[in-house]
Amino acid sequence: MSVYEPPLHAVRFLVNEVLKAPEALAAAGWEETTPDLFDAVLAEAGRLAVEVLLPLDRSGDEEGARVADGGVRMPAGFREAWRHWRDGGWNGLSGDPAYGGQGMPALLDTLVTEMVCAANLAFSITPGLTQGAIRALAAHGDAAVKERCLPPMLAGDWTGAMALTEPQAGTDLGLLRTRAEPVGDGTFRLAGQKMFISSADHDLTDNLVHLVLARLPDAPEGTRGISLFAVPKRLADGARNGWSVLSVERKMGLHASPTCVVSYEGAVGWMVGVPHRGLAAMFTMMNHERLFVGVQGIGVGERAAQAALSYARSRVQGRAPGGSGVGGAGNSILHHPDVRRMVLTARVLTDAGRALAGWVALWLDRAVGDPSLADEAEDWAALLTPVVKSAGTDFGFEAAVLAQQVMGGHGYIRDNGVEQLVRDVRATQIYEGTNGVQALDLVQRKLGLHGGRPLGRMLAAVEDAAQALADDPATMDLAPPLRIAAGRLHGLAGWLRQEDRDLRDGAAGATDLLRLTALVAYGWMWGLTASAAARRPAGYDPAFLDARIGLARFFMTRLLPETAMLETRIRSGYAGLESGLSDRLEGVEG
Repeated sequence: MSVYEPPLHAVRFLVNEVLKAPEALAAAGWEETTPDLFDAVLAEAGRLAVEVLLPLDRSGDEEGARVADGGVRMPAGFREAWRHWRDGGWNGLSGDPAYGGQGMPALLDTLVTEMVCAANLAFSITPGLTQGAIRALAAHGDAAVKERCLPPMLAGDWTGAMALTEPQAGTDLGLLRTRAEPVGDGTFRLAGQKMFISSADHDLTDNLVHLVLARLPDAPEGTRGISLFAVPKRLADGARNGWSVLSVERKMGLHASPTCVVSYEGAVGWMVGVPHRGLAAMFTMMNHERLFVGVQGIGVGERAAQAALSYARSRVQGRAPGGSGVGGAGNSILHHPDVRRMVLTARVLTDAGRALAGWVALWLDRAVGDPSLADEAEDWAALLTPVVKSAGTDFGFEAAVLAQQVMGGHGYIRDNGVEQLVRDVRATQIYEGTNGVQALDLVQRKLGLHGGRPLGRMLAAVEDAAQALADDPATMDLAPPLRIAAGRLHGLAGWLRQEDRDLRDGAAGATDLLRLTALVAYGWMWGLTASAAARRPAGYDPAFLDARIGLARFFMTRLLPETAMLETRIRSGYAGLESGLSDRLEGVEG
């Protein structure tokens, strides 16, 4: 089984020195969130991850969730693990104290979540979905729905799930057919079938609630005719509600997370929000989940990076160029340049992803405490949510594959756990909006949002980071590659806005442009990190600080130049996809 050590030292440096979170939070009214509080909560979360969740990761994968006796049964140990989670108050860590939550910052919750995802990705899905459901209900539910659902969900006595997808309606939710009939007493009866519903049922708690998209009888066609409903598993008298699990999907990975086909047969539900505006309400949950899924990828990336380094240090194999060997037996493979490249790549992608997710969470926290920051926080969240989701998961998958490659045959067999990481994290690139959908969102909506204001904020912040690098002799060589990459992003944004631009050009280059944006954003995070390390803050080993600068240099010199290739591909436009092909794709079909 692969090992995992919570990265508390790196996280402490990120929180206190890179993001300067305690000062920013205190200025926005979060005076109680001191560095000591962060340290204590994260240390306790790390113990939970290592002692309770990690030991269940492989056994849960092997046993899997299953349908039995009319419901879903979780693998052995998961019910006890949920009890630890619930009794520790983790489900309500960042929840509203008015409903029993602890009112801690989203940044702290994000860092806790990463540890949970690293230790046991399948387990993380249930609390992650519950947090999104809590936010949707808090933002759009009426007083009765909030009082009914929020206290038990924040306490961990109920969980939440989102029911969107139908066999004929995946990304295009305008095609969904599930119906909701008003009864006249304020409730509705739902009928229809949903699929790919993560954590739709389990035996971790006695009750749970689905947030279901459905149509009222008078609903117009398309997405403007969708309403949102809260549909519990059990009603107030304890009776089973009118929905059932038809099957648990057989999947490539995440075997311990029940992904279900659900049939609603007159199920009782309460409307959340206003009629026909359910999709807008559901986006509160969906946007939270997209950030959460990005953190899932980052968590797996951390565990993969640790596995790669641990194996590379201990495995003696061959003689590295220029190496002297160990007792005539050769060198550890960490001395082989290509292995070192893979180990470093996994590390720099993971650490930068954590920093970017933390940046977004911190801005959301600051806006809660200081409403004057709401517009800027909205800009950061709008622009970076698709980036955190896609880059976190794409790079998390890449880190897992790199760890597998470092370990060779030992990475491909089950004994060492890395092949499970590859299987499990693969789903994160697909669910909560595929990464291709996130790329289209970035190109078609977010880059030009508010006249390009969010992107302008980011490019200005990147330039500030580059200038700070240039002003310090220890980091001045890192500024030029960051500025060059940011210039490519700025130029491409203008290229896409040209009036005579074929709209298909943006769509054809969307995935490449999202990756380019992510590399610039990650370079920006490494710029902030290197500058923080160059200040030589007290309390950190000088070798650790030097390593932070070294990792930033590796990112700037080895990964950031990829933006040149991406720019070339993006500027080729749609023509490169069209040339030589008809609608029938002759020559491709074979």
